[in-house]
Amino acid sequence: MKTLTVFGDAQAAGATVLRDALAARVEAYAQDVTVGTKVPADRSPELDRLPYVMVRKDGDLPHSSMANARVTLRVTIWHEDDDQAHDLAMLCQGLLIVHSGPVIRGVRPGTGPIAAVDHVSDNPLSTFTVLANIKPRLA
Repeated sequence: MKTLTVFGDAQAAGATVLRDALAARVEAYAQDVTVGTKVPADRSPELDRLPYVMVRKDGDLPHSSMANARVTLRVTIWHEDDDQAHDLAMLCQGLLIVHSGPVIRGVRPGTGPIAAVDHVSDNPLSTFTVLANIKPRLA
């Protein structure tokens, strides 16, 4: 019988990594940041909910040996202006790249950051991807 191997929740782990790491940062553009895994339902600029960092899993590819899974995480940052969105995106990317933990064992840069504008709220945003190696566990 084959061994049952599963992988941890990379999306939740990525959000936790950023939530914990950003809480300790002193940069002005990283203050009062909220980290989540869903697009904020109401992104009106008047609601004072910025900055917001969203972590989503775009896809995963387990190795045939089940010794590793390569997951693409997309991180999108909404902020008050283009510069702060970019700066926070660069910081988040760096924080993920240096992380190694029980679920995410290593991270490499993917694409971006790429600047954009939210089509609903007209808020500036910046988005990037990273490739995360996910540790297997026996189920």
